[in-house]
Amino acid sequence: MKKTIKLAVVAALALGTTSVFATNGSALIGMGAKARGMAGLGIGMSHGAESALVNPALITSVKGTEVSFGGTIFMPHVKNTNNLGGGPGSANSDASLNLIPEVSLATNVNNHFYWGVGMWGTGGMGVDYRGNQGQMSMLTNLQIMQFGVPLAYKIDGLSIAVTPIVQYGSLNIHYNNGSGNATNTTTGNGVSQDYKWGYNVGLAYQTDGLTIGATYTSQIDMNYKGQLSTAMQGMGVPYTNNKLSTPATYGVGVSYKFGGSTIGFDYKQIKWSNAYGYKDFDWKDQNVYTVGYQYDANTWAARLGYNYAKSPISEQAQSSVNSAGLPGGLVNTFNLLGFPAIVQSHVAIGGTYKFSKQTSVDLAYTYAFSTTNTYKNYWGQNISTTHSQDGVSAQLNYKF
Repeated sequence: MKKTIKLAVVAALALGTTSVFATNGSALIGMGAKARGMAGLGIGMSHGAESALVNPALITSVKGTEVSFGGTIFMPHVKNTNNLGGGPGSANSDASLNLIPEVSLATNVNNHFYWGVGMWGTGGMGVDYRGNQGQMSMLTNLQIMQFGVPLAYKIDGLSIAVTPIVQYGSLNIHYNNGSGNATNTTTGNGVSQDYKWGYNVGLAYQTDGLTIGATYTSQIDMNYKGQLSTAMQGMGVPYTNNKLSTPATYGVGVSYKFGGSTIGFDYKQIKWSNAYGYKDFDWKDQNVYTVGYQYDANTWAARLGYNYAKSPISEQAQSSVNSAGLPGGLVNTFNLLGFPAIVQSHVAIGGTYKFSKQTSVDLAYTYAFSTTNTYKNYWGQNISTTHSQDGVSAQLNYKF
């Protein structure tokens, strides 16, 4: 057991994490290939060891010990057109290929107590327009990695669990605001990093093919020294906050299994409007709706899913000033150019092949439909971003 845990930790650290365009704001729609094959469904449906961070109460489906190891190749496609310098200039972001690791372990200690360990890339975002002055040579890179130890207790059909979380994050914002309307100034403060604690709690009730689940994940307040304040001051705006929180999230889910088929529905709300940093840039809470279907034929399984969440960002009046003292045009510029969380609808397909009772492999493909938003930037000109995503996930599972 100790060797297995050490292997999982070392593997996750070796993979690392990169800047990604996560689908629900800056949060991934799901962790693990099973969940991603159903567009993130997992609050009310167990996926074995990989349930640890989504709803830790559902690791109680593990009979002995299960290890899941894999990741996602994430491919955001982002194009920006900005009228800086007196004319339209379009460029594609070079941050278009990213690797997101996922390693989970869960074990059944006895008939009532279960525990596990895992590391997951849970979110982030970023663009790379270096060399494109129409896009201010904007480079942004937010990375979020979490380490958790789920602890679950089950009695009859009721499970309750908590996952203490250690979160690592890094943030880099760098740009050049040179144009005909601004002083040519390079702004940036290198890469800032932080570690903080949080937790995830989960409930689940299972009976006669029906599973009902509920979760709550705490807000985690990260402090990235000199990042947001330097970025705003480089545009001539006095702003001192450097906190960027991972927002609190709560959700409920239900699934029903009949024969080899399982259908499920999840609802969750992501509280961007209460999170440091995001609320200052006028991010709104997201209501996330997910539906999914799985057919399990014993030696193989197939999955489908759909996920929808309205974008947390929207156009602000260019001449307005919000409660944080940020002009609406500046908020529009940084949201749409540096952190364009505008995709809304996602579809997914996935499957499992079981080589034996102990070993299986999961595959999933996700696609976020192309979305285009056009706002007024800091200088009163049009700024437009088009964004779509592809993701391929693979995961190896071993039971013993």
